[in-house]
Amino acid sequence: VRALDDMVSAGKVLYIGISDTPAWVVAQGNTLADLRGWSRFVGVQAPYNLLERELEGDMLPMAHAFDMAAVTWGSLSSGKLTGKHSGHAAGETKRHWWSSVPERETAIIGEVVKIAGEIEHTPSQVAINWVRQQQHRTVIIPLLGARTAEQITDNLGCLDFTLSDEHLTRLNEISEMNLGFPHNFLASDGARRLVYGSTIDRLDNHRGEGR
Repeated sequence: VRALDDMVSAGKVLYIGISDTPAWVVAQGNTLADLRGWSRFVGVQAPYNLLERELEGDMLPMAHAFDMAAVTWGSLSSGKLTGKHSGHAAGETKRHWWSSVPERETAIIGEVVKIAGEIEHTPSQVAINWVRQQQHRTVIIPLLGARTAEQITDNLGCLDFTLSDEHLTRLNEISEMNLGFPHNFLASDGARRLVYGSTIDRLDNHRGEGR
C-alpha cells in the first residue's frame, strides 16, 4: 500500500485498484491507508456472474462499505451462460446423461435462455445485464471478454434494454447461493432483533440497499 501511494504521489498513476484478492486483505489495506493518509484502493476486480455469486458474501459488501467499485470479469462464466455449450442454445432444457454440467448450472443456464427467448435478446445480453443491474450491492462495472467483432457487438447489445423486476427475481431465485455463516445468521430475524432491538427500521443507511 505504501509503494502504491508513492506511485500516486509521484503522478505516475491516478488511482489504484486490486484484483483477485481476499476481501480481508483489501479491507486491511484500505484501513491502513486511511490511518496513514495514503491512497486507498478505489476498485476491486473479481469474477461475478449468475453461476458464481460468491462475491456477495464478503467482497461486494466490503466494496460497498469502502465506497469502492467492483470491476467484474467472467460475466458469461467462460461462455457457459451463452447456452451454446449446454444443449440450451436451441431451447433444449433437458439434461442428458452424458452431461458433466452440475444440475444447478443447467437450471440457471436454462432460465437465462428461456428469458432471452421471451424478450427476444441473446442469453449473453441477459447474463451481462443481470450483472449490470446489481448496482445496489456496490458500483459494478462488468468487463467484456469478447474475442470477435460479432461477440463484442452482441455483448454491447445489453445496453439497449434492462431486465424487468420479474426477470431479475427469477434469475436471483434460481441462482441463489447459500453464503453460510455468519451471513445467514446475521440476516436472520433473531440476530437482527438481538443486535438492533426495535431500532432497525429507524437506522439511516447512507449507502442505500447494500449490506
